[in-house]
Amino acid sequence: MDLSLLKRKLRKDNPRWVILMIDLIIVFGCYLASHFIVNSFRGVFDVELMIKKNFLIVGVYLAAFLWMKTYRDIVRHTGLSEAIRIFKTVWLACMVLFGITLAIRAYIPTESAWSDYLRLSYALIFTHGFFTMVMLVAARVAYRQIYEMLFFTKRKSKHVLIFGASRPGLVAYAMLQDDIRAKNKVVAFVEDKANRVGKNSRGIRIIHIADIDENFVHKHDIEEVVIAVENNDPERLSRVTDHFQQLNLELKIMQPGRSLLNGGVKRQIRKLRIEDLLGRKPIKLDNPVVESEMKGRTILVTGAAGSIGSELARQIASLPYGKLVLLDQAESPLYDVQQTIHLSNPSEAYFVVGDVRDRAFMHRLFEKYRPDVIFHAAAYKHVPLMEDNPYEAIWTNVYGSRIMADLASAFKAYKFVMISTDKAVNPTNVMGASKRAAEIYINSCNARSETNFIITRFGNVLGSNGSVIPLFEKQMERGGPLTLTHPDITRYFMTIPEACQLVLEAGTMGNGGEIFVFDMGKSVKIIDLAKRMIKLKGYRYPQDIDIQIVGLRPGEKIYEELLANNENTMKTHHPKIMIAKVCTEDLLEKRLLIEALCAHVEHGDFTGIDSDLEAVRKLKEIVPEFVSQNSVFSQLDRQAAEVPESLRE
Repeated sequence: MDLSLLKRKLRKDNPRWVILMIDLIIVFGCYLASHFIVNSFRGVFDVELMIKKNFLIVGVYLAAFLWMKTYRDIVRHTGLSEAIRIFKTVWLACMVLFGITLAIRAYIPTESAWSDYLRLSYALIFTHGFFTMVMLVAARVAYRQIYEMLFFTKRKSKHVLIFGASRPGLVAYAMLQDDIRAKNKVVAFVEDKANRVGKNSRGIRIIHIADIDENFVHKHDIEEVVIAVENNDPERLSRVTDHFQQLNLELKIMQPGRSLLNGGVKRQIRKLRIEDLLGRKPIKLDNPVVESEMKGRTILVTGAAGSIGSELARQIASLPYGKLVLLDQAESPLYDVQQTIHLSNPSEAYFVVGDVRDRAFMHRLFEKYRPDVIFHAAAYKHVPLMEDNPYEAIWTNVYGSRIMADLASAFKAYKFVMISTDKAVNPTNVMGASKRAAEIYINSCNARSETNFIITRFGNVLGSNGSVIPLFEKQMERGGPLTLTHPDITRYFMTIPEACQLVLEAGTMGNGGEIFVFDMGKSVKIIDLAKRMIKLKGYRYPQDIDIQIVGLRPGEKIYEELLANNENTMKTHHPKIMIAKVCTEDLLEKRLLIEALCAHVEHGDFTGIDSDLEAVRKLKEIVPEFVSQNSVFSQLDRQAAEVPESLRE
């Protein structure tokens, strides 16, 4: 037969009845062999009797194949699971034949005509079962080997190490072996625990990570390392990845099974991401009260098309809400959220294009939907842009937040949760100061309203729009360099799901007046983050991609803070969540200043040449700890310092 014709036939999935017929032929052939072997010892080999009994044998096996559906498997994908199913099928057939024979011997006399057809030898049943099981598996394995030999022999095997010799490592090994197209060859399991080193697993040796050096990699032509451990402790991952990255090996990871149970995601081996190397254990919240708190309520999310708002919408969408109203002024991103979100109650979800700064529009929205719980995520967040556009920062972050808070009070909403930032702590830029002013106004509303006003404050969010990681990725796509504002700059990081879990938790546990903050662990040095990203992408630093220091941007801090100097914290039921105790002595006075600032915005007073300076001056009156850094507004701080103490009232 022509080789190309054979390849075409092998590539084509044969009809399932063909597989069934081949299996039955194997059953018949094994019966002939078993009958000959068993009866040759007795010196008896009756062909006619053998054919009579064969109808029962083939019939029972046919029923077992149909019941267990072994013929439905794709033969060239045969693996351990298919072999186990064949074993169960053959065992089932043997038990049925054994039962029939037992009944015949007990109730049908030897002289009966049916006895020739139904009476079987116990030795024959089990000998035939053993041969059949071996041949069914062998036939499938042989088919798979021929298929791989014809189609994949030209592909070079990729030599792989698996870090982790426990159960996740064995799962990763099985997944690599099943991927016949990739042709992976596992050279060794690697461990950092001495008690497992020197043993074998699946016939493959277990080596200590310290023994994996350049000589080992070169000798065994290692290309890739798969990290497969049940506890993905980022500190441990950082040590392990540092070791393998120095050897210029590609790194992949298999997610732990426990992290997939709630997400319904199929287990897979994927490339290592920077989120895996946060430097701390991920914060996980699993509070059943969140679901009951949201049950049947009308929930409004502002800024629903942003990084935080969209993830918040996704998490709420799975809860038993009454109505879900998602608001944003960005039409296209909101449309994307609408298309990708999976709603538990689609008929009661509303996607609204609107602006939180439009009081009349927002009043109509509150009147129509009457939200019970409001998550206020709408804000301008980019520090350099807001430093150049302070009026927009005040208009959205302060004036817009005031409109939302006033409407929540007027319509007697149950809870109002504002999403703030660590940049509001001792702010050095307009954006942070505008968010701190919004915090002050929200806090002031709590004492004079039936609504419970709550604030959540957290650090930078990995992967959010405009964050450092997407920026570095774009710069690497262009060939570098990665731009860094200062070599010592550090930031606290959390993932988007973590941030949104905090917001939901705060909305549940908050009774009003709290500022919730996360224990976010250690701050991350951005230059170290940049170097890790370069290595994770397979580049060398600085040979392939360099890092360029460009200087601090206007208003930018070197170190971020989660608490102001005059704040302390109280513990909550969760060890990673705290309540910031803020000074509220002059809350009423500052509220009046914020109302005056918002009145200037309403009347369009900030339109002159010096309007930005005047707007920021008033912001500094509200937030006296706001000291500009590397900014044109630093002159306001110098002017204030020159004013005599007696004239500062």
